[in-house]
Amino acid sequence: MKPTLLILAAGMGSRYGGLKQVDPVGPNGEAIIDYSIHDAIRAGYGKVVFVIRESFAEAFKETFDKKLEGKIEVEYVFQELDNIPAGIEVGAERTKPWGTGHAVLVAKDVINEPFVVINADDFYGPSSYQLLMDYFNVIENSKGENYSMVGYGLEHTLSEHGYVSRGVCETDENDFLQTVVERTQIERIDGKIMTKISEKEEMELTGKEVVSMNTWGFPPSFFNYLETYFAEFIKANASNPKAEFYIPTVVNDLINSGKITLKVLESKDWWFGVTYKEDKGSAVESINTLIAKGVYPSKLW
Repeated sequence: MKPTLLILAAGMGSRYGGLKQVDPVGPNGEAIIDYSIHDAIRAGYGKVVFVIRESFAEAFKETFDKKLEGKIEVEYVFQELDNIPAGIEVGAERTKPWGTGHAVLVAKDVINEPFVVINADDFYGPSSYQLLMDYFNVIENSKGENYSMVGYGLEHTLSEHGYVSRGVCETDENDFLQTVVERTQIERIDGKIMTKISEKEEMELTGKEVVSMNTWGFPPSFFNYLETYFAEFIKANASNPKAEFYIPTVVNDLINSGKITLKVLESKDWWFGVTYKEDKGSAVESINTLIAKGVYPSKLW
């Protein structure tokens, strides 16, 4: 069964005041999301599911339906504030949905196969989709709860225009994830990669640390765990205007409780996103370099 690519795009409209997730970075108007879908098709994925807000569904479909017709099956699901269990009242101050874990959960009725989760506005490189596809094939007949994620060398994920936060992966000798340590305010300073560990103390990093960039490989049984965890989360946080239900929170708990194992697959590609406005120029330059190397055609579709 071919895996599905699940693209988290529901937060895009609110962050950018419009569909900036389709902001062009390629020479023929291609957005970062186009390159992600192209890489998934090339690796053999059978379906793409977009998690979006219903308010920009029409514009989104106009952008993607025609170009993807005949290339890959397409589904749309909506992440809204009121996608919660019956009988729960949301606080009046809450204005947005409930985070990345909630975004994955709203796709449970359209995915029955292994699936990969990515952010719409992040470029992961072609090897990530192939690494996950290969791992799905390896564990296809396994009866265990086998999860996976793609990690990147920290030095391949930094912005030249400000600091970032990254989850540093700690693994065992077989590359199974033990925990993710959040490191904040990471940036290059005088040729060194530094991170804050307190208000007054910094620590130097090597740049070789493997970090999580929200690229996950899940079996469909993950939806059952998400439903259980989200039910508990929403009961405790329905009146909290800022509470977020995150994928790593659920994954870490499942690992710590021994319910699953998660393989960390390291990509040698460079990750990039548009964290700062100035990052867009770097993204355009990176795409042009990959086209020049023959990784992508100058016109994707």
